[in-house]
Amino acid sequence: MKNNNKNYKYRIAIIPGDGIGKEVIDACLTILKEVLDLTRVKISKTIFSWGSNYFRKHGIMMPNNGIEKLLNFDAILFGAVGDPEIEDDITLWGLRLEICQKLDQFVNIRPSKFIPGVKSPLNHDLAKKIDWIIVRENSEGEYSGSGGIIHKDLPNETGTEISIFTKKGCNRIHEYAFKLANSRSAKTLTLITKSNAQRHGMKVWDKSFHEISKKFPKVKTNTILVDAAAALMVSAPEKLDVLVATNLHADILSDLASALVGSLGLGATANLSLNKNVPSMFEPIHGAAFDIVGKNIANPIGALGSSALMLNNLGEKKSANIIFKLINLYAEEGGPFTPDLGGKASTSDVVKIFLQNLKKLNIKK
Repeated sequence: MKNNNKNYKYRIAIIPGDGIGKEVIDACLTILKEVLDLTRVKISKTIFSWGSNYFRKHGIMMPNNGIEKLLNFDAILFGAVGDPEIEDDITLWGLRLEICQKLDQFVNIRPSKFIPGVKSPLNHDLAKKIDWIIVRENSEGEYSGSGGIIHKDLPNETGTEISIFTKKGCNRIHEYAFKLANSRSAKTLTLITKSNAQRHGMKVWDKSFHEISKKFPKVKTNTILVDAAAALMVSAPEKLDVLVATNLHADILSDLASALVGSLGLGATANLSLNKNVPSMFEPIHGAAFDIVGKNIANPIGALGSSALMLNNLGEKKSANIIFKLINLYAEEGGPFTPDLGGKASTSDVVKIFLQNLKKLNIKK
């Protein structure tokens, strides 16, 4: 996307959303500002107050021209979506999935890597072997939105949920996953499937994978059923590197991956459009977490890691690497950690420590 304004390099759309999304995005932006000041990267931020409160006022989660507005930006930083008083399918389909599908952000990337200093539920020798990237098909599969309810509120009320697997959709996500695996030292890609039981759409999914694999002879491949993959993540994490999975399977496995690293609060996500004229969206995976809203204890690291993925995607690798260094330094020095990581620190405490650690890195402008 071209930017003709000399006062800034990128235009970033900020959608804090619901629940702790507002808290973690606010914390993230405070740290991000200081990092970008050091690296002399100027951005223009526009905050959109879309989400559940917007729904209460207008009956929709975002304005009808919301997608059109987002096309004017280079990237989107998203907080969370969800509200205990509004049905989840309304909040999710009205905002996050609406953006992902309308902008064709068909690649979802969820990296998980052991962070020295953060306690994992696995023993240390196993946990230190975790270094995964889960590539999630983000536009169809089980979350295609195809289906419906008939005979509503009658004794024979019937709901259908149809998973959609197109050859084009499968080919493009597998192609991306193979390219990513080929760029890593392990050069290993694992296909996550359940075609033994889901024998139609997932057969197309599997077939596409094996056809695309012929283009990448240097990449070693494995095929694992999704339930077996979950067990392998816990028992032998070193056997996995890049995983490619459907919308539902990757959603579940990536939550497990973040929990095994230490907390859902650490998980970062990139929803990528490979069209350079369309912005990609970056978000923490943890959700709105209304049980801790307003308590100033939400972990901002998932949001901060997401901002680093955003900067990497924009080509600002120096700024992204500084954020990753800050996360590692924070963990190595023992936090202080928020409650999800076993500590008692507040969100504000974490921001304060990150800003102090930024000075320790002694990065010159």
